[in-house]
Amino acid sequence: MEYSPFPMQIDVLSPVKKFVVFSYPIQAYGVYSNGTLVKWGPTSMGKKSAKTKTGLTFANWKKQLAISTVSSEWKLPYNFNIFNLDGIGWHQYDLPGYPASHSCLRLLMNDAKWLYGYADTWVLNPGGATTKAKGTPVLVYGDYPWGKRKPWRKLLNDPNSNNVSVEQMTQMIEPNIQKILKEQDNRERVVDSIKAAKAVVEQMPQTTKTVEP
Repeated sequence: MEYSPFPMQIDVLSPVKKFVVFSYPIQAYGVYSNGTLVKWGPTSMGKKSAKTKTGLTFANWKKQLAISTVSSEWKLPYNFNIFNLDGIGWHQYDLPGYPASHSCLRLLMNDAKWLYGYADTWVLNPGGATTKAKGTPVLVYGDYPWGKRKPWRKLLNDPNSNNVSVEQMTQMIEPNIQKILKEQDNRERVVDSIKAAKAVVEQMPQTTKTVEP
């Protein structure tokens, strides 16, 4: 954690239970729980001809082993979709040290598996046509220095060259914080109502079937 390019604490995220950020410039991701960094690691995002979408989004659905829509030969372990209509998500795949994917966010196997269990999925209505609650908020930001020297190549001369400051993170998050908290509150209400409905069903007496003689 001491080598993290992300700040250890971001106060603006204190009321946010779960938050995932992907940085295009440094090709890394970070995970925050109530403003505290709990995990980070490397990623390989979309190459120049197939850039990963940026901005605030939310985790949607997940599949333990997905098949790429680009090639059926590409197996994607622990796939977690974040841009549903575009088919973009994070999953395990090779990390060459630069953006090389077809828009998705590649991770190490252990990281993909950890995030698969950590992040919350969306909640759909019984018919599956409407989203009742969104999943974990995800912020994808910035752009890669295409054709220029990679930021981490400058670490020998400047130990902070690859770091993201608290001020930078706060500036990106603040315009989205109200939406994030609104969706978080809504999710808690939806999940609580589902739990309450299940509890009522479980407490209902079971009807015994009568068998005709």
